[in-house]
Amino acid sequence: MINLPQVKVAAVQAAPVFLDTEATVDKACALIAEAARNGAQLVAFPEVFVSGYPYWSWIMSPVQGSPWFDKLCRSAIEIPGPEIQRLAHSAKQHGVHVVIGVNERNPAGIATVYNTMVFIGPDGKLLGRHRKLVPTWAEKLTWTNGDGSSLRVYDTAIGKLGGLACGENTNTLARFSLLAQGELLHVAAYISLPVAPPDYDMAEAIKVRGMAHSFEGKVFTVISCSTVSEEIIQAMIAEVPESEAMLRRKNSAFSGVIGPDGRVVGEPLIDDEGIVYADADLSRCLQPRQMHDIIGHYNRFDIFDLRVNRRPQQAAQFMNDVQEPERPKDESPEEDLPTSYPV
Repeated sequence: MINLPQVKVAAVQAAPVFLDTEATVDKACALIAEAARNGAQLVAFPEVFVSGYPYWSWIMSPVQGSPWFDKLCRSAIEIPGPEIQRLAHSAKQHGVHVVIGVNERNPAGIATVYNTMVFIGPDGKLLGRHRKLVPTWAEKLTWTNGDGSSLRVYDTAIGKLGGLACGENTNTLARFSLLAQGELLHVAAYISLPVAPPDYDMAEAIKVRGMAHSFEGKVFTVISCSTVSEEIIQAMIAEVPESEAMLRRKNSAFSGVIGPDGRVVGEPLIDDEGIVYADADLSRCLQPRQMHDIIGHYNRFDIFDLRVNRRPQQAAQFMNDVQEPERPKDESPEEDLPTSYPV
């Protein structure tokens, strides 16, 4: 029998404690506890919630912003590491699935940082991570590219779970690669971007992307977006006073849940901090596919052929006589990640 559970999901809309890793992990653990008390089985956090987004890259020159890049690198975390262990402990303590965005530092390259989504099970096990494939626009000053090794869907008790970070939710082939693995619950992690062009409605753009993925794939999309705190605003305007109006711009954050019909489930949040809750009945993903099943009968695989390279990209391979190539510490593929912590 197919298992299509009804799941209570929680989408967190909040700001990190800016570039303060320990304090942000404390905040994340408190939000996990709050969501669990309200019955959530999945708690989704924003993009790079631990512990901050490089807003300086949008309002400063690369030279002006370089000291802030230094701060971000110093606040970034490694996977595995003590911060992930604390988050895993919180997930296990409260019996919830957690998806959270982090700035992940490459242990072999101290200035090599990934925009990473971390997936944790309710038993405290690390399911895996996804490194954002292509940083968007100004983000290229901060993050390096991920690779196809992390384009994975996790078979969990609450359904097949996947996710993408911010702008890559517009990447049709990345989204299709998750749907082709049976994804039913999709986490879309975002940041509030008030510094976008003046005619760009970020909140609406986030919602439209979620609606597109849900409608095309007949899945639930859980959207979690950060907010721009007063702390972030003050840090940025101390160096660029004229940026204040941009940083306070409204309609810059949207968090909510989209059903498989492409419509919003319940009430979303725009701009304000809080947690959005919704019931995701995965049985609703079944009937609409009789009409459009883009990974099944509503496609032509004799015409279209998508191939996904899952080989992890490495800086170097070190050959040891006749032994297998030695893999650099930083480039372990998903299957080599530790699956549990002593929690």
